[in-house]
Amino acid sequence: MKRFFIIIATFGFLIGCKTTKTGNLKVEIVTEFGEIEMELYPQQAPKSVAAFLSYVESGFYNRTSFYRVLNQENQPMGAAEAALIQGGLWANKEKKQDPVATIEHETTKQTGLLHQDGTVSLARGVPGTASTEFFICIGDQPGFDFGGGNNSDNQGYAAFGKVTKGMDVVKKIHHQPVDGELFISPVFIKEINLL
Repeated sequence: MKRFFIIIATFGFLIGCKTTKTGNLKVEIVTEFGEIEMELYPQQAPKSVAAFLSYVESGFYNRTSFYRVLNQENQPMGAAEAALIQGGLWANKEKKQDPVATIEHETTKQTGLLHQDGTVSLARGVPGTASTEFFICIGDQPGFDFGGGNNSDNQGYAAFGKVTKGMDVVKKIHHQPVDGELFISPVFIKEINLL
């Protein structure tokens, strides 16, 4: 019931938001290294966009971080090679929120949104467990699409947006020092705002 309320409230919020000519929405991630502007696709991925925007509107992402990276040196065992930065609430030990509702999985087969350079997608374990964590692809990542080899369940991840400005910032973050898959110093996300 809580999930239904969040989705309904967010769609009400979206009605009052500015959209692009295509009906898409724009958000900006403000980091310590600069701004990343993203376009979100509510028509193709309505549940993922609604959930992400509900977290933006609630301020959940304020003072969080990009904390995880995949690069050529730290690929998980057996996974297809990938490059990304991942952020959200997982690494934010200071925040003590109520548990966040999970998001119904929207596959790339359903949405038609592929994991290409700059695609923004929801991180997850098994399908339907995504919540506040998201990642940005660096380069094309077909292994993250439906049927791709990066998940043993072959369901891929839920793409819902794309970076339209600030890929230089994404790449700068991607090149920060790491220990395994984690940044030695997580990259601070000051806030995420709807434009």
